[in-house]
Parts: sequence; structure tokens; C-alpha cells
Amino acid sequence: MPKKSSKPATESIPISTSGVAAVDKALAILRLFSSTQRELSLHQISTSTGLYKSTALRMLASLGNALLVMKRADGMYVLGPAIASLNTAYQEQESLGMAIIPALENLVKSTQESAAFHVREGNKRLCLFRVDSQQALRDHIKVGDLLPIDKGAGGKVLQAFEGATGKVFNQIRSDMVLAISGDRTKEISGISAPVFTADGLIGVITLTMPTYRFDPSKALAVKASAKMLTELLGGQFTSR
Repeated sequence: MPKKSSKPATESIPISTSGVAAVDKALAILRLFSSTQRELSLHQISTSTGLYKSTALRMLASLGNALLVMKRADGMYVLGPAIASLNTAYQEQESLGMAIIPALENLVKSTQESAAFHVREGNKRLCLFRVDSQQALRDHIKVGDLLPIDKGAGGKVLQAFEGATGKVFNQIRSDMVLAISGDRTKEISGISAPVFTADGLIGVITLTMPTYRFDPSKALAVKASAKMLTELLGGQFTSR
């Protein structure tokens, strides 16, 4: 069996034991790269992660196939071009957050209910940003949670402005907002409105509350918030 290097690592990167082993090892390698450590040798990777060189090579091959890491002619490893795409996506999300989070905070302040921003993620919707109300009783959706695309106010509004057909979706497009009680879960109700950029639909603002506090009149505040955010992002808040 190959031996691990006995040379102590300058900066050791712990490998998680709670996920998929191979993925955790590959991610540990990626985490070695930084603004002050832009290139790494196989020896450095092995000693810093505690991986056998043979194991590190297999991980590096997978990372290379995904263009996340590249091996230079001199044998040193550097980050690959796919990292740039990830960074661009992250920066765009951060820029969005600077506009969306204050809008959610203002909506929560005016309604005393929780507000979130959802986008489509495959066949579900993703909670991308959220601001919780200070109410003792509220729903407990978190950033990163995936919800059904066909249930709840947010899911139905996304479907409507993605072109779903039918009387319900036609009405949503006409009203530019949807207030619905107990659709996804009977104990939780929601009010949602679409948000657009110049390129079209980007997501939805959704206000959620326990069903016993459901107040359809708050649809005016949600719609106004979505309209303001749309204009801030350079879009047009109109039926499509």
C-alpha cells in the first residue's frame, strides 16, 4: 500500500465524513486553492489533505474532467475555467441580493409576515433569499430549501409567467399577483407576485403566513414590492 507523506502540511484541510466520500475528498482539494496559493503540486495536495497520492490523482482527474482543475505542462495544478463560470454566477447572485434583500426587509416590516424570493430550480422552486418575520408562529422555510413548483402561491406564479395555460394561470397573469390559502400545506398560506429583469421573468416574491393570519389585502403590498423591485432591476412589470 502506498505511504502518505510524513512531511507536515503547511495548511491542513479537513475532509468531511458526513457526505459522499469521493465528493468530500475532491472538494477538500478545491479548498486548497486561494488568492495566495494559486498553484499546487501533487505533493502539496497530498500532504495538505492527507490523501494518498494515488487517491489525489483520481480526484484530480475527476476535477479535470469537470474543468474545475487543470494540470499545467510543468506538473503544477491550477483552477480550471469552470471556476470562472461559478464565480460569475455567484457574483450575479450577490448583486441580486443587494437589491432583493432590502425589498424583502421592507415587505416584512410593512406586513409583519415572512418574505422570500424564489426561482425555478429544475422541476422545483428554490428559496434563494428570505427574511423572517418576528412573529412567534411562522413557517420555517430556509434559504436553499426546494419546494414544489405546482403547489403554493410562489410555484403557481412562476408557472403562470413561464407560460402555463388555463383559467387559473390566465387570471394570475391578469392580476400580476396571487393570494392563496393552504395550497401547499393547509397550515400555511401565501401571496406571490412576479419579478422581471430586462431579460424577462427572474423569480417571485412570496409572503407567507400561518393560515389563520391569512389576509388577502396584503396582496397590494406584495404586488407593489414586486413592481418596485422589477423597475430597480430594469424590467417591466406588465402582464405577459
